[in-house]
Amino acid sequence: MKEQKKIILISLITGIVLMLAKFGAYFLTASNFVLTDAAESIVNVIASAFAFFSIYLSSQPRDENHPYGHGKVEFFSVFIEGSLIGIAGVIIIIKSTYSLFYPNAIHDLLVGAAIIGATGLINGALGYYMIKKGKSLRSITLDADGRHLIADMVTSIGLVAGLILIRFTGILWLDSALSILVALYIIYSAYKLIRKSVAGLMDEADFQVVTDIINVLSEKRRESWIDVHNLRAQKYGNELHIDCHMTLPNYFDLNHVHAEVSLVDKMINKEVGIKTELFIHSDPCVPDCCHYCSMPNCPIRSEPQTETIAWTMDKVVRNKKHFE
Repeated sequence: MKEQKKIILISLITGIVLMLAKFGAYFLTASNFVLTDAAESIVNVIASAFAFFSIYLSSQPRDENHPYGHGKVEFFSVFIEGSLIGIAGVIIIIKSTYSLFYPNAIHDLLVGAAIIGATGLINGALGYYMIKKGKSLRSITLDADGRHLIADMVTSIGLVAGLILIRFTGILWLDSALSILVALYIIYSAYKLIRKSVAGLMDEADFQVVTDIINVLSEKRRESWIDVHNLRAQKYGNELHIDCHMTLPNYFDLNHVHAEVSLVDKMINKEVGIKTELFIHSDPCVPDCCHYCSMPNCPIRSEPQTETIAWTMDKVVRNKKHFE
């Protein structure tokens, strides 16, 4: 968490400096096109500030009111960020539409383009770094903030090209028209962030995470692990919670069952690369399991093994043993 806080703090300080530079470019040029980037930079600062708070809150230990911890606040942070970006996009469209009919004089476009280009490059480098760290630290907040900065870089590149075009063509209405196009892109970026946050808050299945877990279980599969089913995964910030059913030989005593379950716990935490809390319900095997059970020297086998059932997404997430 300390590393995440440090990265977000760097993003926040950088965002404030770049915001001031962009507004300086706007007051210099009086361009609506430049204003789109400056307005979005306000969102960058607010979002980074809220992201810093959310990472602080998500690092707090679980308590009676939050038995699964405070990690869900990161999804709420992303929702706030997406909402603010969307509001900024709508405001820009309204102002730019007005300016299409009532244009104002613009000037010093090349200087403004140079300032915006420099801020875009800085945002791009910082955004790429945050996305990389977001993946390695499993932080949706860092990833969302990084993608926002990458989107900001893209709009800055388009903005620089547009300013140069306006400067050499002298077509003033392009300033507002291009602002509207950029604002539409900003709104689309906002939609993707909101969609991602809502999916997390609603515990939508993360197929990549589940696939990684299934692959680890399949590669390390033991003969006594007859099947795994009803597997579900939930993310709470940078922690993962998994519950599933595992079918084991019914003649295992409680100590043996506990040892097998503990082995799965340690294996997932080591191989998946994210702190994971597992709740594994142990099911006893039944005679119908025998045809796909590879347990050697089984004293209660009713029929020989005739097939090996691969652990796939379809098999593992269903709430039933593999013969059902």
